Amino acid sequence: MLYDLSLPINNQVPSFPGTPGATVEQLATVENEGWNSKMVSFNSHHATHIDAPNHMNKHGKMLDQYPVEKFIGEAQVLDARGMKEIDLPVTGIKKGDMVFLCTGHSEFILKPEYFSGAPVISPGFANKLVEAGISIIGLDAPSPDNAPYHLHHLFFKHDILIVENLTNLIPLAGKRVKCTIAPLKIENADGAPCRVFAGYF
Repeated sequence: MLYDLSLPINNQVPSFPGTPGATVEQLATVENEGWNSKMVSFNSHHATHIDAPNHMNKHGKMLDQYPVEKFIGEAQVLDARGMKEIDLPVTGIKKGDMVFLCTGHSEFILKPEYFSGAPVISPGFANKLVEAGISIIGLDAPSPDNAPYHLHHLFFKHDILIVENLTNLIPLAGKRVKCTIAPLKIENADGAPCRVFAGYF
């Protein structure tokens, strides 16, 4: 069974405070033009998306410089529900793993507290993940850290990509899954919205 871990791109899902939200408009209809078509506009970090090092380092690697193999692999989903600052054991995490943190926070996606009360990763846990040699960190919250974003820089320094605004992780909490992250192929991208899906072994 596969689980869709992605938020939709629509006019309701908010973007990070200070950035424009998405707009989805009907451009043509079968009734008027003979076909349906939509005009879609969004920033590269809208809804469920993946950050590349270039997001915060002008000389950092861009998303389209990674091979597709980077986005397919095994993911360990850790249960971090109830933690405002996430610090967990890294037992069972293998080198090259993706690690997803299930905080349950995505239930607030359409509420103001989604951004104001989001859980974050502790510096100590971040360092343990780096030492474990993970490839990607993701969570069902807007960011692994707050300004000035030291953990973003730490992860990027070690070529660890960041997936933000995941959803539907609760059924997978505590499980090891196969995962595919499919970011839009935006040229010279600092990040991109992505479809993320995962299933049990």
